[in-house]
Amino acid sequence: MSGLRQVKSYVLRIGRMSVAQKRSYDTLSPQFCLPFGEASPLEPEKIFGSKKPLVIEIGFGMGIATAMIADQNPEINYLALEVHRPGIGRLLWEIDKRDLKNLRIIEGDAVETIEKQILPGTVSGFHVFFPDPWPKKRHQKRRLIKRPFTDLLANRLQKNAYLYMVTDWADYGEWALAELAATPGLVNKYPGFAEPQSWRPRTKFEEKGLMKEHKITELYFTKDN
Repeated sequence: MSGLRQVKSYVLRIGRMSVAQKRSYDTLSPQFCLPFGEASPLEPEKIFGSKKPLVIEIGFGMGIATAMIADQNPEINYLALEVHRPGIGRLLWEIDKRDLKNLRIIEGDAVETIEKQILPGTVSGFHVFFPDPWPKKRHQKRRLIKRPFTDLLANRLQKNAYLYMVTDWADYGEWALAELAATPGLVNKYPGFAEPQSWRPRTKFEEKGLMKEHKITELYFTKDN
């Protein structure tokens, strides 16, 4: 599956870091951020010091919901992937404040990370919450949830593991539903779109989408073999 990254699905927005975010990034990243771009696969048991299910979140924004989920599920290890440094700084602050032992971060491209650093059949779940919708038709080739990337995600999932996506763009929801349904090895848990999962916290980004009267669309697929 080499060469998946031909068109980037994100724009690297450096953004301005607050004093607290920069302090957290500078002081905590050596402890909680893992190297990006290494050729050798990650060894979660060594990284976390425990053998627990591994869930990967792709693009966590400011990371508050990520920290809440990890805090509420100490029996699961979480790996969060993001390129937005202010968000990484904020999540590092949350990790420190909540004393989370089960959450680590990689600052870098999710496609490259999953392709090179995650072994097949080792992931218990993927979270993709509110990815960039690229609403203009000429930009839709940049959308993250499409084949062959979904084939890569399916390859990394264990049997009966899940992929959970949420978007506030109805068109992207329809697009992702078709792409995931066409991905070998993935099965929709629902007849169409998924019911909201009670354990997922509502984010500020989601609140903004609802204020704009955007429909929240959820998809929940599982690995069948």
